[in-house]
Amino acid sequence: MRPALGEIWVYLSATPLLGLTLTLLAYQGAFWLYRRANHHPLLNPVMIAVTALVLVLTLTDTPYQTYFDGAQFVHFLLGPATVALAIPLYAQWERLRGMLLPLLVTLAVGSLTAAISAVGIAALLGASRESVMSLAPKSVTMPIAMGVAERLGGLPSLTAVLVMSTGIVGAVGARYVYQLLRIDDHAVRGFAIGIASHGIGTARAFQVSEQAGAFAALAMGLNGLLTAVSLPWILPWLESLLG
Repeated sequence: MRPALGEIWVYLSATPLLGLTLTLLAYQGAFWLYRRANHHPLLNPVMIAVTALVLVLTLTDTPYQTYFDGAQFVHFLLGPATVALAIPLYAQWERLRGMLLPLLVTLAVGSLTAAISAVGIAALLGASRESVMSLAPKSVTMPIAMGVAERLGGLPSLTAVLVMSTGIVGAVGARYVYQLLRIDDHAVRGFAIGIASHGIGTARAFQVSEQAGAFAALAMGLNGLLTAVSLPWILPWLESLLG
């Protein structure tokens, strides 16, 4: 950057609100593009906002911690936002009761498939053990995934990148998969994307309908719980099987 602009940036970067302002502006701009494109999945606002923030931080040589000092205010809101997901879920209570058994079976199959397929493919391609353990919880919401990865001997920072990538890919590509398989039920669509693509997929589901969002939120929470409990037991067996 030019000296004058560099001095201004240094001054601004010393304020904790810089990260918050950048985050809100990036997402607002990305969401504006998303709406202008009639909610096209390839212009996912999370993907665009993250890309824009990475470019800004890289070009300005701003440390991530400096950015996060301000962005942590948004991070704090993840807790209340997650709890608030219970409200639309309660509105779907009657349908949820009627689908309880199929949902539980889907949860078990989807959760195990997501973890075992990722671990198996990575191991067969020669990935290091740290990378494999970091990849295992990729379909779980980020706070749980990072904790599980650390417990398994993986790298939480790598897991965070993999989790975000998984969510973005799911949010972008899910619609095409549903169309290919001719799945029209919003409850089924929501539950599937909640298992596969956690919070980012859930946000996308709410843009489709409240029912899809409610079932996605349920799947995201249950998948996080099941993965945290089951992976430490399953992975040693899988490691011995793969040699």
